[in-house]
Amino acid sequence: MNRLRVTPGPVLALTAAWLATRALMCWLLTHDTSPRLGGGAVPREVWRLYFHWYGVLSHGAFPAHDSTWQYPPGAGPVLLAPGLLPWLTYFQAFVALTLAADALIAVALVRAGTRPGRSLLGAAVWTGGLPLLLHLPLARYDVEVTALAVLSLLALGRSPRGCGVLGALGALVKVWPALVLLGTPLGTGTRTAWRWAAAAGGACGALLALSFRDPLAFLSQQGGRGVQIESLGGTALSLARHAGWPGRPRYQYGAIEMVGPYVHAVATASLALTAAAFALLVLWRLRARHWTPATPYDAALTGVLLFTVTSRVISPQYMIWLIGLAAVCLTSRHTSQRPVAVLVLAASALSSVVFPVFYRDVVAGTWPGCLLMVARNVLLAAAAVLSLVLLWRSARPPAEGPAPGDEPRPDSDRLPDRVLSIS
Repeated sequence: MNRLRVTPGPVLALTAAWLATRALMCWLLTHDTSPRLGGGAVPREVWRLYFHWYGVLSHGAFPAHDSTWQYPPGAGPVLLAPGLLPWLTYFQAFVALTLAADALIAVALVRAGTRPGRSLLGAAVWTGGLPLLLHLPLARYDVEVTALAVLSLLALGRSPRGCGVLGALGALVKVWPALVLLGTPLGTGTRTAWRWAAAAGGACGALLALSFRDPLAFLSQQGGRGVQIESLGGTALSLARHAGWPGRPRYQYGAIEMVGPYVHAVATASLALTAAAFALLVLWRLRARHWTPATPYDAALTGVLLFTVTSRVISPQYMIWLIGLAAVCLTSRHTSQRPVAVLVLAASALSSVVFPVFYRDVVAGTWPGCLLMVARNVLLAAAAVLSLVLLWRSARPPAEGPAPGDEPRPDSDRLPDRVLSIS
């Protein structure tokens, strides 16, 4: 009975926008033979690579000897899921399930945005932000992973158990959704979410290990990865080519990576920066004294941004994660991440210019390709730094207590008031 009355106009507009933009994305996916749209490279990963893995997985094993297999065991069921639609080809079924996951995210964001104290801006960001990546999201399984992370965050206030289970399932599919539990407020809700995440992750991991051979094969492949050309380190090495560095790009481990002198040092530096980012997040968690209803959302976005920009690999589909988390942040009027969301959307638009439009220039290391990568990665780095600063500031307790009756309300997430400010 406390639900906010919302006029149907905005929801109908979002529905129409979602249908129109997804129709355009599907059209691009089926008409991408132009070199500027990738020359067929975008959907090729589904009908060639994913379909090959489907054949291996359907025989009860992970692709242990495939250098391109670098995903946790939870990815197996996702890649097998198109088999549930036998009347479609694998490619058609994969796209259909991806669209279904996309729609599920949009519906969840709309429902969250219509609660008291909430905003539909998050749903608008997801609806309008995902098409900035052109047709790429429909040909990668990152939309499904993002759905698990989004639903986990939105479930936190009402069901910490559900939050933990969904976060664990997401982590089993692609690791990074484990970060959605980073900003859960101190108290029984966090302990419940973390316990259920550990239990669900352990149980599902054990089930996958019993169902498939070589469930940990991805670790050796992941450990052998180098510096991908679209990462911050890869961009620095591309610029170094113009200064006489003798290295070059080469296709390996399913991506275009740089090979040559000092590449190992750059990869080691990236890992060190990732460790430093993790230490900063732990320090924030230990020192945070003030939680708003948006703090769990903001912390998740900050964590994934930091791990993205310090990674040895920044694939264009990583932007799907950031758009989804930014959208969750913007469902709350208490979020500190509005300017970060703008930077994420700008970086997403540039990512589409990089891949597929000018990817040949990026691989060749031409000045236009290098400058595009510099611009995109500067936006991402700025977003990560700004996100951490804003998150840190928002964790400080208010200088003066709020007046009686003015305490911030938990957006109908049913978080206990005592977790909002902890002294």
